Amino acid sequence: MNRKQLTVSVENEGVRLDRALGDLLPEAGLRLRRRMCDEGLVTVNGRPAKPSLKLREGMEIAVGEAETATPSPDALGVYIVGIHDDLAAVFKPEGVHSAAIAGRGNASVEGALDELFPERSAVLLNRLDLPTSGIVAVALTEEARRDYLKAEDAGQIEKDYVALVAGRFDGTVTVRLALDAENRKTTHVINDETPDDTRWTEVTAVSYDPDHDRTLVRCRIKKGARHQIRAHLATLGHPIVGDTRYGGPDADRLFLHHERLCALGHCFEVPAPF
Repeated sequence: MNRKQLTVSVENEGVRLDRALGDLLPEAGLRLRRRMCDEGLVTVNGRPAKPSLKLREGMEIAVGEAETATPSPDALGVYIVGIHDDLAAVFKPEGVHSAAIAGRGNASVEGALDELFPERSAVLLNRLDLPTSGIVAVALTEEARRDYLKAEDAGQIEKDYVALVAGRFDGTVTVRLALDAENRKTTHVINDETPDDTRWTEVTAVSYDPDHDRTLVRCRIKKGARHQIRAHLATLGHPIVGDTRYGGPDADRLFLHHERLCALGHCFEVPAPF
């Protein structure tokens, strides 16, 4: 990338460097921005700075020349969870994009597929939000791609997420409310039930932390719409910790993780990192 510079404004007073870098590097996820700081590619007032540095108004941030090569899967924290026949599961860390964005050259799981699966025609089958971690499905043949999408449309795929939510939640509830995902930034919940069970969210309490008034929950969906789990949990009055878009308390990350995927006769699993 070309050298980029930014003068810290009053709005970014007290903000961590790794988060403020999002204004300079919109194509880079949080994990990649932190790695760039650790590798000395980012300076503040002419000196290399740690990602945790709290900024002050007037500071000069500069991002130097970085390697043009796509970061390796190891550098991104992306790895193969497992392979069953021609279906694979790949782990996506929070702060790493699922898909490549046209014209941006952003680091992504999709961009790492050629290295992860050399000499295979690997295709991404689903996406996770940038701040969400967990399993992303990958087809290694066109037939596997078609089979997966057909099974998903038929509601034959199970996706289990874990989330840390605000407040105390007990028992199990299935949210059947329809969603309006036309807005690219925020998904709106409609006060009408949808008969399409692939758009339902089943929420089950796992454990409650009374010291912080937070509950770990498991959410099961079959297909899902954009921000489905985030919007449905907020509608229940239990937004995800770190999900300020939907009213959740601020935190260092969005506490949402795709933990288990069952598809085409096999299950893949990666325990949540929280």
